[in-house]
Amino acid sequence: MTRDRDPAGRPRNARPRDALGRPLDPDSEAGDALERVPDDLALPGAEAARLADQMLRAGRPFHAHEVLEASWKTGPPTERDLWQGLAQVAVGLTHAHRGNARGAAALLARGAQRVRAYQAQLPPGPDRDHPYGPDRDYPYGMDVAAILAVGDGLAARIERDGLADIPPADLLPGLLTPDR
Repeated sequence: MTRDRDPAGRPRNARPRDALGRPLDPDSEAGDALERVPDDLALPGAEAARLADQMLRAGRPFHAHEVLEASWKTGPPTERDLWQGLAQVAVGLTHAHRGNARGAAALLARGAQRVRAYQAQLPPGPDRDHPYGPDRDYPYGMDVAAILAVGDGLAARIERDGLADIPPADLLPGLLTPDR
């Protein structure tokens, strides 16, 4: 079987996937597959945050990861750590949903660390000239403190107790503040 490639020759994966990003058998029923995130997705930051938020809350962290990864690849270099960290948190959630405690804990923690790196490179103080306004904790309406709590908190709980006692609702976090 020949792998699907884009016009530049880079591999694409057009194979249908389930809600957790696992490839489905090519002979699977069409209704089992979820709509794929296009390989060339390029959304403004607020739209990407909204779409990823919806996917995370719906239990589709793999697909949220694809949206966040597209933003890291197409967004401004100053936002690379933000989007990459968010994508890693989404992959950590994917591993948790799939039952891989070790991968979940590692990627959740790594994602939180990268989001912190993004925050650290922002100019300090409430009067700085920054494209997200004076509050760096809510880029594109995302609640960075809540995202960090998910990454750090879940990673610590999973390392300490495993996945068995994690309530399913804890694996469905959102990115946006409740009023967004």
